Amino acid sequence: MNSINRRSVLFAGLGVAGAGALAACSSGSGSGSGSGPGSNALVGPSGSAVAAAEKKRTSTGRQQKLTLTAAPAMIDLGGGVMPRTWAFDGRTPGKEIRLSVGDTLVAELSNQLPDKTPTSIHWHGIALRNDMDGVPPVTQTAVRAGSTFTYRFLADAPGTYFFHPHVGVQLDRGLYAPLIVEDPKETLDYDDEWVVLLDDWVDGVTGTPDEVFAELKQGMGGMDGMGGMDMGDSAGPSPSPSGMEGHDMGDMSTKFMLMGAESELLGGDAGDVRYPHHLINGRVATDPDVYTGKPGKKVRLRIINAGSDTAYRLALGGHKLTITHTDGFPVRHQEVDALLVGMGERYDVLVTLGDGIFPLVALAEGKKANGLALVRTGSGSKPSATVRPKELDGMIMTASQLRAADDVRLKSAKTDITHQIKLTGGMDKYNWAINGRPFDMNDPDAHPILVEEGQRVRLDFVNTTDMWHPMHLHGHTYQLGASGPRKDTSIVLPKKTLSVFFDADNPGQWMLHCHNAYHGEAGMMANVAYQA
Repeated sequence: MNSINRRSVLFAGLGVAGAGALAACSSGSGSGSGSGPGSNALVGPSGSAVAAAEKKRTSTGRQQKLTLTAAPAMIDLGGGVMPRTWAFDGRTPGKEIRLSVGDTLVAELSNQLPDKTPTSIHWHGIALRNDMDGVPPVTQTAVRAGSTFTYRFLADAPGTYFFHPHVGVQLDRGLYAPLIVEDPKETLDYDDEWVVLLDDWVDGVTGTPDEVFAELKQGMGGMDGMGGMDMGDSAGPSPSPSGMEGHDMGDMSTKFMLMGAESELLGGDAGDVRYPHHLINGRVATDPDVYTGKPGKKVRLRIINAGSDTAYRLALGGHKLTITHTDGFPVRHQEVDALLVGMGERYDVLVTLGDGIFPLVALAEGKKANGLALVRTGSGSKPSATVRPKELDGMIMTASQLRAADDVRLKSAKTDITHQIKLTGGMDKYNWAINGRPFDMNDPDAHPILVEEGQRVRLDFVNTTDMWHPMHLHGHTYQLGASGPRKDTSIVLPKKTLSVFFDADNPGQWMLHCHNAYHGEAGMMANVAYQA
């Protein structure tokens, strides 16, 4: 299908209003009209507008102070798996941080990483002051090895969040931990909580994330002539080169690149990377984390996908899940059998526990592997590491089918500006980008997506690629469509368009990127910058 036809199909799929908005900005770069380099002053991360926005946040006056030391560690993933990795304070996941709405976190990061490796901490999903967002070189200089940096910010929105570095592909190491902001006015009724962190693990087992990225960056161009596969931007879906694992393609061995990972839920190619383990709460499936509770009790699961290249289909055998929140914000309650959680997404669910031993399974979507944890409320036999509860094939709801709770739905307003965010690139050259331009960390102000404080902004994520992308916006939550959930990370399926809306109420410079660590690092990232 040529690009003209594809574009008209896209327009047809968007409906008339969407097509108009898309046409209006399809000629530009997605950065608004007249936004050549140098023609607009941008709000600086520590500018007066940032300080003014912070002053508006309601404070309890309470501070929580702590130190986070990023350093090499040998960690125990269970089952005799003891990799050397990088972790906060010697453990993965790191120790949970819990705040109450309006509290100020004062966290000193001490960088003890080897080989002069710089790092940072990004507080994923928190709408905080821009200079504390942890994105070098945009919001701060990277924290050099042997030095410290103190993050100080007020957390004014309750919810399930997490934190991780925003340098290179450090996300795929062990440097992550949950951050829970509790609501003193919580209306949900439950007896207990269980934080469930999902992660795909490679570091110290088959290689390092840097080695993974080096292999992926060579692209699949080295496979030309293997059945004539085109893994680039072709309009049709590319055939997946299944059954080619570990083959040496010319001079290109695929130690890490995963072939043939297919998922209907994700619209085709499910992921790029072969992981030896999928973890729940830092444990391998053969030696799982166990939650012990009582039958009949209602438990809130706070589910976080801290992975780098894997979406998880999650279900608890013998139970239904009631979705109450996604990315920290409440939704109209929805009962499901299973959830699909992309990298960077979070879901809160309520579950009433049965009597026995039940498997909580995180199926690595399209990858023929899984993570496992157990819920134990009584006696019974332990499920196998590869158990597949029937709920995994039951009713699954994706975010786009959920509805925002009434009290967090955006007030209706005229859209002031629409930006087309075209997702481009492919596996062939591994040239993932936004609007055809890989983001350059050495020149982060080069092609900003410009907004002004007070605007209602519409972003049209137009996925021209053959892969799904979990698109994450820093410093804000957007709403999917007119009444969908409020989120900061959303799955955009291949060849599809997703329209989201947000209020530009948090001045600064904010990354908008694919939360596949390897796609983001390759360049699928942009700077949503407020004009001064």
